[in-house]
Amino acid sequence: MPKAAPQSEQDGEPAFEDALRQLESIVEAMESDDLPLDQLLKRFEEGTRLAQLCQNRLSTAEIRIRKLEETLGGTLVAKPAALDSGDAA
Repeated sequence: MPKAAPQSEQDGEPAFEDALRQLESIVEAMESDDLPLDQLLKRFEEGTRLAQLCQNRLSTAEIRIRKLEETLGGTLVAKPAALDSGDAA
């Protein structure tokens, strides 16, 4: 069965992979030196939003991974995971 394209996540936001591609495109456009200042500012704002979205998705994935524990028999089982309180900004 072929792999499906990444779907939009909650609240109509793009999936992680799509957001990352958009962010990379924004960075390339900003590095090209061909954009006027107002366009640079708009791209910067959008890039900041996408970077935060990607960071949130990665944090969520990390928490889900930490919840998995391999048993002696090699079976993965869910376990409670505590959030790191020292990482809060």
